[in-house]
Amino acid sequence: LAILGNVLVCWAVWLNSNLQNVTNYFVVSLAAADIAVGVLAIPFAITISIGFCAACHSCLFLACFVLVLTQSSIFSLLAIAIDRYIAIRIPLRYNGLVTGTRAKGIIAVCWVLSFAIGLTPMLGWNSCSQQEVGKNQSQGCREGQVACLFEDVVPMNYMVYFNFFACVLLPLLLMLGVYLRIFLAARRQLKQMDSQALPGERARSTLQKEVHAAKSLAIIVGLFALCWLPLHIINCFTFFCPGCRHAPPWLMYVTI
Repeated sequence: LAILGNVLVCWAVWLNSNLQNVTNYFVVSLAAADIAVGVLAIPFAITISIGFCAACHSCLFLACFVLVLTQSSIFSLLAIAIDRYIAIRIPLRYNGLVTGTRAKGIIAVCWVLSFAIGLTPMLGWNSCSQQEVGKNQSQGCREGQVACLFEDVVPMNYMVYFNFFACVLLPLLLMLGVYLRIFLAARRQLKQMDSQALPGERARSTLQKEVHAAKSLAIIVGLFALCWLPLHIINCFTFFCPGCRHAPPWLMYVTI
């Protein structure tokens, strides 16, 4: 259903010229990332949680591809939040600041950064050199192959310190701050309109629509956090408390 919904979003924007605005460019980028997460990332994540035999860097690529797509979703959500903040905070300058060309450039930068962050383990920050030969042979793997498990090829210090704290939690906190400022700014502007003798109904209606859109997008951010934070919290427990009992496999599948 999630894949179908995002496909319909992209299709609607493609067919309807009235929907081809700057904000929807970011929405389409987010939808494309979510489609790829549903079609590729989640199956890859489930596959590398089972432990099939593969060359270490092939396994690592599957793991990194999952990280690239989830990171792209985060950056798209952050870009949308900033776009909505500019639209509500300085509406008269919005069209001049946020142009279609700039939006496409920002989307390109978001994807480039997502690939750079997600593929970092491929550049050396991985556990391929620390693989245990005996463990891999016990899984029926041939020489040069490993039992492909996410936690065996991607180090937890990368997942916790770099991926979670720097690239997931920080953007989510920024989005929280941006949406709080959006609602405070909108509330202040609505109060100013109410205090005017002849408030502009058109301006008020436009502002209310922007606030409604911001609320919908804030809910999307909240749902994203609700879906992905449990997995990162499990990683934190695994990393900071290696002697603790690990999460059962079924819980990992549910969080994925």
